[in-house]
Amino acid sequence: MEKVDCYFIGQIARVQRTFTEDDVKRWSLLTQDFNDVYDLEFFSKDFGRSLVPGILSEGLLTEAISKELPGGPCVIIQKELLFIHPVQIDNTITAEIEIIDVNIQRNWITIKVRCRNELRIDVIQGKIILKLL
Repeated sequence: MEKVDCYFIGQIARVQRTFTEDDVKRWSLLTQDFNDVYDLEFFSKDFGRSLVPGILSEGLLTEAISKELPGGPCVIIQKELLFIHPVQIDNTITAEIEIIDVNIQRNWITIKVRCRNELRIDVIQGKIILKLL
């Protein structure tokens, strides 16, 4: 049996999360990334709410891959993402992945990815290629 047998073109998976100030604080402590755009008091004066690091929104894509798609372990071998709109604290982001190609010979699947906020504004768009192990 091929590793790609449980995947098909058009297969969709979604996850959703609301990002909090605590999420950003934990991210900053873990990575030692204390950029002012993540500082609520500094950044909110001009923009209302501070920003969420892009990698936290991107993490929803890997969550959807690992938790919502069937099959075994896989690794990302290529990733092309555009961060087209900022994510702010208290935004609810929905990550959606859709399989657009299944390569049986290489045990690869290609997925189109998109993250949207609660206003249905795209915040991330792109494509990921996974190697199934």
